Amino acid sequence: MIEYEYPLNERIRTLLRLEDLGARLAYFCSGEHSLDHFAAISTLFELQEVISRSDLKVDLLQELERQSQAIEAYRDMPDVSPEALDGALAEIRDAVAAMHRVPGKISQHLRENEWLMGIRSRATIPGGMCPFDLPSYHYWLNCPAEQRRADIESWLLPLRPIQDAILIILRLLRSSSTAEAYTAHNGSYQLSTSNRKAQMLRLRIAHGQSVVPEISANRHLINIRFLLPDTSSGRPRLVQRDIGFDLTFCNL
Repeated sequence: MIEYEYPLNERIRTLLRLEDLGARLAYFCSGEHSLDHFAAISTLFELQEVISRSDLKVDLLQELERQSQAIEAYRDMPDVSPEALDGALAEIRDAVAAMHRVPGKISQHLRENEWLMGIRSRATIPGGMCPFDLPSYHYWLNCPAEQRRADIESWLLPLRPIQDAILIILRLLRSSSTAEAYTAHNGSYQLSTSNRKAQMLRLRIAHGQSVVPEISANRHLINIRFLLPDTSSGRPRLVQRDIGFDLTFCNL
């Protein structure tokens, strides 16, 4: 199965972007080659750019507090495991405490690093991070992999509480509902959202269907079209057959 996620507001869109960037950073940072760490630095700048666009720290703290209260409300339900509930609350408390220990604005430590910001100023120029543009960066890329990895980890360390909070919130969001089966006749499906609340849609489709969903939504309707991908001409076509898929309405 291939899973597609469609955020329905800007806040969830930002969290999904940061989650994806964090996963890419972890992958590239774990590599050995200088090109892995070149990609890690480029991804770090993308992460910094997304974080700087919003007051993310306040939003995350408010959402974690709201989720803590929501989970606590299950305390008296007989079919809820007290151990699981206490574990979830402890995880949230630890995340909140770690975020409160982060000084100042998120990623301020990156902005104060003149060496990194010098590289970032060149990163916006196509090919601007070549060795002749940034000899000190070229030197760093030729240092031992262990040293490069340690440097990247040190730059990421103040961001860890933010990344952990994002993962908690998205995990709760994804587990907030169960999937339902639908069928798109002749490749199209339209669904009213009048009786459903959602911050994100999760769509799953069998890999063998060889189609790509195109999703659009407003406060009243969700429209899903399944297209045949065409990487040669770049002109995807609407499928002219029935497509079965699973859809989850995720809401915190």
